[in-house]
Amino acid sequence: MTLEKATLTPYNGEPGVPVEFMFNPTQLAFARNVKWQSEQGNRGNSALPKVNFSGVDPFKLTLNQLVFDTYETHESVVEKYIKNLKKGVESPDGKNKRPPVYYLQWGQKKTFLCVMLSLSYKLDMFLPDGTPVRALVDISLQEVEKENLPGDRQPNSTGRARQTDGRNARSQRNQGQQPPPSSDPANQSDF
Repeated sequence: MTLEKATLTPYNGEPGVPVEFMFNPTQLAFARNVKWQSEQGNRGNSALPKVNFSGVDPFKLTLNQLVFDTYETHESVVEKYIKNLKKGVESPDGKNKRPPVYYLQWGQKKTFLCVMLSLSYKLDMFLPDGTPVRALVDISLQEVEKENLPGDRQPNSTGRARQTDGRNARSQRNQGQQPPPSSDPANQSDF
């Protein structure tokens, strides 16, 4: 059996460069919150307020302690790997555009379509000339659906951000309720 590397790849022509993990993650940590709204004043038999279900948040996936090492090649780990990862938390070309949407794929497993919420890294090995050659990276990703990809946010003439992906922002609010998860198999993940 061949070792398959996990990759974080920009989705469908999004700006950015695919990043192949040097060493596969040792664990995938998923978390999802359910939203409940408490109604103050409405109480049941106990002193606790009544709660109403108002939706679910998307899954968050955390990858901790990913190792990137360029000691053997004496290249800068920042130039070879970190620079490309940083594109996930920066506006492309310094403009007021959103960072890319990615998919995480590992071997033949279905993908996890996502945006990067956070990136942190520690440089912990250096060559005698100061070149960083090893980094420990933590990445937090948030699930997105193909039908609801985030749009660019650009300021309008009043200075307020406007959505430029063609969706009507009012229809998305819909009294705080979220649509049910898609049943399209293309949106389903093996992770």
